[in-house]
Formats: sequence, C-alpha cells, structure tokens
Amino acid sequence: MRATSTIALIALAATLGACAAGGQPRIPRDRIDRALASTQYTAQPSLVVARESEFARAAREKGQWTAFRDFAADGALLHGRNGPVPAQAVLATLENPPAAVQWSPRTVMMSCDGRMAVSMGRFRDPEGLVGDFVTVWTRDRNDDEYEWAYDVGGYDDPQPAPVERDPDEIVATAYDAVQGLVADCPKGGATVPPPPTLGPGGDAKRGEQISRDGTLRWVWEQLPDGTKHVRADYYTSGAWETIVDKRLVSPPED
Repeated sequence: MRATSTIALIALAATLGACAAGGQPRIPRDRIDRALASTQYTAQPSLVVARESEFARAAREKGQWTAFRDFAADGALLHGRNGPVPAQAVLATLENPPAAVQWSPRTVMMSCDGRMAVSMGRFRDPEGLVGDFVTVWTRDRNDDEYEWAYDVGGYDDPQPAPVERDPDEIVATAYDAVQGLVADCPKGGATVPPPPTLGPGGDAKRGEQISRDGTLRWVWEQLPDGTKHVRADYYTSGAWETIVDKRLVSPPED
C-alpha cells in the first residue's frame, strides 16, 4: 500500500504545523491520539507531523537548544558546517537564543513498520532568513515516541526577495496539507530488494542507514566545499524511489 498526500489525518495534524510560525495549537494532542488510534496503519505520518509541532512549540516555550536536547534520540547527529557530530555533546555547550527558529514540515516519508521516518520542510530564523531542513526520526522502544536521530538545515542561496503585504491581509501560516508517504510492506514472506547502490563519493564524506525492515534508506554527505547533501529513498510499487535529494549550504561565518 502506498500512502500519498492529503491523507485525512495528515491534514488534521498539519494544523499543528501552524504552531511553528507562532500561536497555540488549535487541536489538542489527545484528540489527535484518539483519531490515530482508530486508523488501520502502523506507519502513520500524522504522528511525525504532530511530533514536529510539539518539537517546534517546545523550542519556542523552553528554548531552542533545550528542545533539541529533550527530543533527541540516543546517538543523534547534528549535521553542522563540517559534517555530522554527536548532538548531545554539542548541545550541552549551547545557550538558548532569545528567539527560536520556526519550522514546519512539508513531506514525511516512513518505513513500512513505522519505526523510522524522514521529514523535510522549511524554516525561518529570528533574522528572517529562510531555508530547508531534513530530520530523521526513530521510534523509541520504551515509550513508543518519535525522537530525532539526525538533523540538517541549510539557507536558501540567494534568499527570496521580501514580499510587501497589506497590514490588514490575513496570511496562512501553515501548509494546507503535508505529503505523507509510507513504504510498501513485503507480502507473503517476500523480501525487499536492497536500495540502489550509491555511486562513488569522491572526496565527500558519507554515511548511510537503512531501516530495520529494509524499506527506507537515508544518506548524508559532506562535500569538500562545505555543501551538505542528504538523500532519502523508500520502497514503493515494487521499486525504490528517491523523495529527498537536498544540497544545503551553511550561512557565512561571522
């Protein structure tokens, strides 16, 4: 089964994405949990959308780096200017900024068993600069909650031109729907073929991870010029499909 965009529950949970741009959630989490409990699929992208919203809200209310520490999985990686580094060691040295980055997902792709997910979306920093982010989520074995295992972001280059708006204009702050993609589950004892072999990395540093059920693969690369590259593929309709393929740049150093 291939779950695609505008799943009803994705649209429901997407309303929580408005929190990433300010304000309080319009739908309490317990209502979402009750709705999700009645669904038939183990892999539910709506859960990751809701978790992203909780993460963003915690960043606003408790502090950006406090939230990153609280939502991190054991062994989580932050992909910085020079490549991925152990997140907790870095986060322990950082003080929360006065205002947090705001973000909202646009796409969530999941392994068949729901134990791993990749979210991709947009962010805006307190100075108004915008860019893309990619986050890998894994489901904790103890409390069954999603925790982030890898995070990378990069600014648009060039930045989009500012848009002048009428002060009385009402602007939507959340996406109407989040694209939800779930990998196909093998049937009748069939095995999932391995993902396509990656080409030579050249001088780039590279890391790769495949979900436990073999239906989702994500890859990070650090290029010699400082560019960060992240890719994610999932198994659907009898073949592997690339959904995330982003090259991201860091802001210039002060």
